[in-house]
Amino acid sequence: MAHQNKLGQWAEAVACKQLQQAGFVVLYQNYFSRYGEIDLVAFKGDLILFIEVKARASTAYGTSVEAISERKQAKIIQTAEYFIMQHPQYSDYNFRFDAICIDLKHVIAKNTQPDFSKLAYDLTWIENAFTLS
Repeated sequence: MAHQNKLGQWAEAVACKQLQQAGFVVLYQNYFSRYGEIDLVAFKGDLILFIEVKARASTAYGTSVEAISERKQAKIIQTAEYFIMQHPQYSDYNFRFDAICIDLKHVIAKNTQPDFSKLAYDLTWIENAFTLS
């Protein structure tokens, strides 16, 4: 498995743990539609979160927060609208677009298979990372 895929899977697992510790229930990981993909869909009370998880092994080309382009945001919004259409039981819920961003503090060689859980990292949970407008 490619280094990037392992980093992404690890980051999603870390994000799930953060959400659960905050009292959210994760409904879906990697929710797909013809419009795109949402990394995590979670809820608590009457709030649905659509979450983009980004991780960077190096900030040489920018941080993980900077990697969520307007095009990606538009795809997530379209996918969230599709999700609500396909799951009408959530149509009266409030919803929010969050980002959970992880930047590793160590430079990692691309040809290694590190145990990411043993590396130091910065995690930023951005509520309302983007909106419909």
